[in-house]
Amino acid sequence: MLDVNTGEVITLQEAQDYVSEFKKNYPDEVTSFFVGKNHIKDILNQEDCIGLRVYNGYDYAEARMNQVFIGVNSDENDMKGLIVNKTTVCPPICPIDGLMD
Repeated sequence: MLDVNTGEVITLQEAQDYVSEFKKNYPDEVTSFFVGKNHIKDILNQEDCIGLRVYNGYDYAEARMNQVFIGVNSDENDMKGLIVNKTTVCPPICPIDGLMD
C-alpha cells in the first residue's frame, strides 16, 4: 500500500553504491535529472496527492532519457493534473560536489 511515508531513507554510502553500480552497468546513460523545487511542491500541493511517481521516459528531440513526475492520489492512481518533464540532465549540467564526488 502506498502512503505519505512510502520509500526508505538510505545512507550516503548506500546512495553512492547504487549510483556507482548504475554508472558501471550503463556508462553512456544520463547520470542524474534535476527538477526544481517549485514544480515538486506544485505537484504535491494538489488535492489528495500523497506523493510522486517518477516514470522513465525518452525524449526523441534530445535523443536521451528523461523523467516524468506525476502526483499519486490516495487511491494509488496517477493524477491527471500537473505533470512535469523536461528536467535538466547530467551530463552536461553536473554538480561540482555531487553524490559521486
